[in-house]
Amino acid sequence: MPTIWADTPANCTFSDVAGKWVLYEGSRIHNGSIDCRTTVSVLRKLRVNLRYPDVATDEFGNRGHWTMIYNEGFEITINQRTFFAYSYFTKESSNITSYCDQTFPSWSHDVTLRHWACFHAYKQSPVPPKVHRDPFHNLTKVMQTLYISHRFKEFLYWANLRVQSWLPHPVSTARPSAALQAMAASLPPDFDWRNVNGINFVSPVRNQGACGSCYAFSSMGMLESRLRVQTNNTLQVQLSPQDVVSCSQLSQGCDGGFPYLVAGKYAKEFGAVEEKCNPYVGGGGSCTGRTCLKHYTASYGYVGGYYGACNEELMRFELVHGGPISVSFEVYPDFQNYEGGIYHHTGLGEFNRFEIVNHAVLLVGYGANETTGEKFWIVKNSWGKGWGENGFFRIRRGTDEVGIESTAVHVTPIP
Repeated sequence: MPTIWADTPANCTFSDVAGKWVLYEGSRIHNGSIDCRTTVSVLRKLRVNLRYPDVATDEFGNRGHWTMIYNEGFEITINQRTFFAYSYFTKESSNITSYCDQTFPSWSHDVTLRHWACFHAYKQSPVPPKVHRDPFHNLTKVMQTLYISHRFKEFLYWANLRVQSWLPHPVSTARPSAALQAMAASLPPDFDWRNVNGINFVSPVRNQGACGSCYAFSSMGMLESRLRVQTNNTLQVQLSPQDVVSCSQLSQGCDGGFPYLVAGKYAKEFGAVEEKCNPYVGGGGSCTGRTCLKHYTASYGYVGGYYGACNEELMRFELVHGGPISVSFEVYPDFQNYEGGIYHHTGLGEFNRFEIVNHAVLLVGYGANETTGEKFWIVKNSWGKGWGENGFFRIRRGTDEVGIESTAVHVTPIP
């Protein structure tokens, strides 16, 4: 399995990354076990132009697609080949310097997943380095444990999405077109995958514990539920978040990861194993069960087509027609006290760099309060059935409440 540097506190925006790049690629004779940490001989140079917001073209006139992966990297698919890389950074003590015009060594492969190679990339027009501080540099694990209850300990050190919420947000929701609004108007006024004509297509609520693995539970929960949807509830598997935590080089174990890379890229390239092959233990688990039966993803992407194109209407359409989707949002202190009802951020407390991080969950439905008309999403959490509304919560819809409508991921698993 390819290996890259996992700790990725880079801070790059669309404007930093968009432009002309040169990809320096090695031999394409390898398979998915290739290790890209070592220096490789460059056999070819590929020139690509990444145009805002999602169009990629190469020097031969081929047209493809690209997307930012939050502010930490990007993925390009062009001429039947995919290139993924994290943006380069250095870290000295608490100072982090992002070099958004270059990448860490990473890997590429063709659409058949047979011909893998290592590559690194440089942008042809330099981007000034960005320096920011790691606000968690001086926090010890003991301090973190004392600072907040164990259920929310993972919030203190980017334990979920590895998204630096203390940095400027690079994107917000996209405005829906008139055509999209008309299409959304044809959807049912309320919908819940837990009860579609009396059938529940949502896999059971689980508990991630103190490990910052919400991204793995959200991702595996989406695959589980969508497999149920695709097979009319006949294929009911429980997939292994531990396999993601212990084995995926696309994420950071108990220190977080991205559903786009896990439910999408990891599941497509390496497959997701079932829970019985690698039972969940949280931190300290081992990478076992890779020889077990694997469930793969045929396609994946951000709702809207690229990072930054998401909105409520697109989310509802994808939810109803495809199945539950992975979403993320910012957790504030008042969310800790949620017991039921429609959540919206109350503004309790001032902005606190040690508490505010992002959390990945599974969107399973939507509706509106019969009395007030207030619209809401129905969301599955990974903090056990004793939390919230039997492990679920409702959150205000249509207002991008705490960012829940800005980043959504969908996949098509292979039954």
